Amino acid sequence: MTGRPIALVGSDTLLGREVREACAASGVPLELELYAEEEEDVGRLTVVAGEPAVVTRLNAERLAGARAVILAGARESSQRVLAMGLERPLIDLTYAADEDPRARLRAPLAERDLPPMPAGAVSVVAHPAATALAIVLGRLHDGCPIARAAAHVFEPASERGQQGLEELQQQTVNLLSFKPLPKQVYDAQAAFAMLAQYGEAAPLALEAIETRIERHLATLLAPWRAPLPSLCLVHAPVFHGYTASLWVEFRERTSLDEIRESLEGGRVEVYGPGLDPPNNVGIAGQAEVAVGGVRLDRNVPRAAWLWFAADNLRLAAENALAIAQEVL
Repeated sequence: MTGRPIALVGSDTLLGREVREACAASGVPLELELYAEEEEDVGRLTVVAGEPAVVTRLNAERLAGARAVILAGARESSQRVLAMGLERPLIDLTYAADEDPRARLRAPLAERDLPPMPAGAVSVVAHPAATALAIVLGRLHDGCPIARAAAHVFEPASERGQQGLEELQQQTVNLLSFKPLPKQVYDAQAAFAMLAQYGEAAPLALEAIETRIERHLATLLAPWRAPLPSLCLVHAPVFHGYTASLWVEFRERTSLDEIRESLEGGRVEVYGPGLDPPNNVGIAGQAEVAVGGVRLDRNVPRAAWLWFAADNLRLAAENALAIAQEVL
C-alpha cells in the first residue's frame, strides 16, 4: 500500500504481535508502522509481513502522520496517545477509552446493523469473549429464537498479557520444584487451579472483566433482540484461547439438526456428530468460533448444551484490522 501507514502502538505485546501476524496472513494491503512503549525498544529491528521493520519512538508528531492508530500496548501508553488529541482514527484494543465520551464499541466480526461511526469517534474493540458469545448467540437466535441462556466462560492467561503468561508458567515450574509462587498478576495460585476470583491485591479483578464482557455483549446482541445470557467468568490455568459451556433454552422445542444448521456458516465452525468437541489448542490462529458437543438437556425439553472455543488474540486482532479497513 502506498501513502501513510497505520501506526501500531505496543507492537511487541501479545496483541501487537497478533495484529502483525493477522495482517500478514490475511493479505490485506495494510502497511503497519511500529511504535515502542518503552525507550529501550526504540530502534529494535523486527519483521512485519516478512519484511524488516524498525520500532519507532512514540510521539505525537509521528503519530499525526499515520492514517490510523491501533492501540495494542499497555493501558498507560494508550492513555498517553488518547491525551495527544490526534485527529486520526483511533482503534483501541486495550479498553483505555472504554469510558471516553468519544468511544464507540466495535466488533465487525459480530456486528449487525450498528449505527455508523461519527467523526472523531474512538473505536473500542469489543472484548473477545463478548465477540465470540455474540457470534454464537446471534446466529442461534436467528434460526432458533432463544428464550434464555447461561454461559460459563473460561479465561486464559494470555488475557493478562505477557505478564500473565509468564506468571502462570513460573507458578507451574515453582509448584513442581516446591518453591514460592510469584503472585503479582493473580495474587493467587493460578497454576493447576480454576479461579472464581483473583486475590485481593490483583491489579484487575475478575469481576471487573466479567462486567466488561456483559456490557460489551449487551451492545453487540441488541440488534438481534436476543436475550442477554447469565454469565460467569472463570480463570482457567491455560495459556491461550477461550472456551465456554453454553446453556440455551429456546422458545420452542428444537432438534439438534436445527441447532447445528442455525449455527453453521459465517464465523462459526460446527463440529458435528462423531467429532471431538473443539478445544482452545485446536482453535489457535483461527478467526472462527468452533462449536461442538451440542446435546439436548435431559431435564429441560426445550434446552440444549453447547461447547465452544475461540482464539482470544486472533478475534481481537481481526476485529481491529476490519475496523482499519473500514476507516481507511
